[in-house]
Amino acid sequence: MLRFFTNHKWLLSDPRFSAEAKHQITAHRRSLAVAERFLAAHRPVARKTKRAARRLAVAHVETPGQTVCRVFGSYCREALAVARCESGLLTTAHNGQYLGLFQMGVQERRLFGHGESAEEQARAALRYFVQSGRDWSPWSCRP
Repeated sequence: MLRFFTNHKWLLSDPRFSAEAKHQITAHRRSLAVAERFLAAHRPVARKTKRAARRLAVAHVETPGQTVCRVFGSYCREALAVARCESGLLTTAHNGQYLGLFQMGVQERRLFGHGESAEEQARAALRYFVQSGRDWSPWSCRP
């Protein structure tokens, strides 16, 4: 708003608008001063919070292998062997209709789900694995 009056100085000299224009300038300067004091007081906290958030984000990033192990629990080694063989642990792996860490086909993805993340793909593969009787026979790669 203050920039508006910088570009429209004639409002300050026109008797029809000058009183309101001066009132608006005063009000906006006060508001700006309050905002600047607030920002000055909170910048150090915001910097610390941003740094802490970045550290936490980096600390909690899992590799696809770690995600597979967390999702499959006691079947971790077997699931890792299958995923390594099927996709090289790449969530973006594809071979025709087969996609993701566990290279699930169109029908399997429709039944058990799929997603872009290792978490979504591992959970879908776990549902498929459980449905098949905790047997790796649906995959061409077996542990």
